[in-house]
Amino acid sequence: MNTAPFSQRVIEWYRQFGRTTLPWQQHKTPYKVWISEIMLQQTQVATVIPYFERFMQRFSSVTELANADIDEVLHHWTGLGYYARARNLHKAATIIRDKYHGKFPENFDDVVALPGIGRSTAGAILSLACGQHHAILDGNVKRVLTRHNAVTGWPGLPKVEQQLWQLADTLSPAQHIDQYNQAMMDIGATLCTRSKPACERCPVAFDCQAQRQGRQKDFPEKKPKKAIPAKDGFLLVVRQQQQVLLQQRPPAGIWGGLWCFPEFSSEAAIKAAAAMINADATLHPLPAFRHTFSHFHFDIQPLLLDVSSDENEFNETMLTPQAGDAVMEPKATLWYNLAQPSRVGLAAATERILASLQTASIKELE
Repeated sequence: MNTAPFSQRVIEWYRQFGRTTLPWQQHKTPYKVWISEIMLQQTQVATVIPYFERFMQRFSSVTELANADIDEVLHHWTGLGYYARARNLHKAATIIRDKYHGKFPENFDDVVALPGIGRSTAGAILSLACGQHHAILDGNVKRVLTRHNAVTGWPGLPKVEQQLWQLADTLSPAQHIDQYNQAMMDIGATLCTRSKPACERCPVAFDCQAQRQGRQKDFPEKKPKKAIPAKDGFLLVVRQQQQVLLQQRPPAGIWGGLWCFPEFSSEAAIKAAAAMINADATLHPLPAFRHTFSHFHFDIQPLLLDVSSDENEFNETMLTPQAGDAVMEPKATLWYNLAQPSRVGLAAATERILASLQTASIKELE
């Protein structure tokens, strides 16, 4: 039984079992750690690795990221979800370029003031990349601390979060903070998992209150359940041979800045818009599906409208909010070529519909 102080056990475990070969741990810089920390929010390591490698290959520095068009940034983020993270990365990069001459700031207050960076992320960047003494409190660390100390209450509550921050500060060692913080994240991700925690391999198990009580599954307490509302949406898929019409969403709101099919609030509205394009238009239903956001379910019915290549009267302005009760005012429109896809950021629902169209095209050729 190892009765050394909590932080010493954690560091000793890391030196023997911790993850040291992840791509953002090689030739470590604040920029690399920043990108990885943002990508890892709500996303598993295995999913992040290929995205991180492609992202760093294209945007190898803060300045390159800042100088890039937001569409290209979103394109490289497509599939990771939570797209506000990518928009905030781009905003923060422009601030670093303009205010800090392209060098990632190393003052905590400067870092935490950047868009999309909170106290824990700032602490992670500066401790892992610069060795500065800052505690962290991401989801994995919260799980370890709530179980080890049997902290009651949902961690999202300010009172509970404050208690966890006090614990994080108290337990953080004076030395080797980079190893300790990485170890705490690794323990939460690989041992102290949500289900079936590997307590027999955990370096802090012997004095873990949840483990002693056999109540690992009771901590951390879950967020109080709330009924998730559902809303219907109708997407108009205008196809002209191998091209489909996409609209760029406004920066704010769901799928902000991403390219989507025009959205309408009702079947009657989408039919009215289609009739403005072609009075004799026939809409063909594509498979309906549900897309779930954090705060509501979105039941989507795509409707396909084929227009001929010589239909010169077609005009994208027919799909403005005044035409058929469209839901959002687009920023721009784009004819997206299915055979030669544009490098733009696509919403998950858009990708799903595009995939179904490409599958249908292949079947037609067989």
